[in-house]
Amino acid sequence: MMSSNILRCGAALFVVSLAALPACKKSGEDVGAVAQLRNPEGGLVGEATFEEVEGGVRIHFEGQNLPPGTHGFHIHQNGECMSPSFESAGDHFNPTNMQHGLENPAGPHAGDLPNLEVDINGRAEVDVIAKGVTLDQSGAASLVAGNGTALIIHADPDDQVTDPSGNAGARIACGVIRMQ
Repeated sequence: MMSSNILRCGAALFVVSLAALPACKKSGEDVGAVAQLRNPEGGLVGEATFEEVEGGVRIHFEGQNLPPGTHGFHIHQNGECMSPSFESAGDHFNPTNMQHGLENPAGPHAGDLPNLEVDINGRAEVDVIAKGVTLDQSGAASLVAGNGTALIIHADPDDQVTDPSGNAGARIACGVIRMQ
């Protein structure tokens, strides 16, 4: 007969057998990198976590206080977010010299991601895999090597085909991707 223990994970209480005792994860554990996205005024509008998975990096983004609608969402080549335009983040992350767009037969850039949908309350949450990139500390496909890269939200939707940026418009939020 196995005794049971009470294990506290987060806000929930679980009664479990010692043999089936799952490990509790702290917030941010097993996440390799993070980016806090800010608007041009410096206000925090979201956070993204980055976790290496088979074939790429999983990005989980949660945002608030964003303009409702559809927005381009990309990884850019420079780990800089200078307000107000965020042009310091450079072009899309493109270590393989492809054309822009998830629907472009000659693409995509490694930094091309699906559009971000923001609800009428200014909130967004998405999980997406950035294929062909890594969180290794070196290499052309690394999001964190050298000065790193940045995650950008654009004002308009990305058309997913037009090179070099999908006509996604101005950059309205930016966050440097940093290892935890």
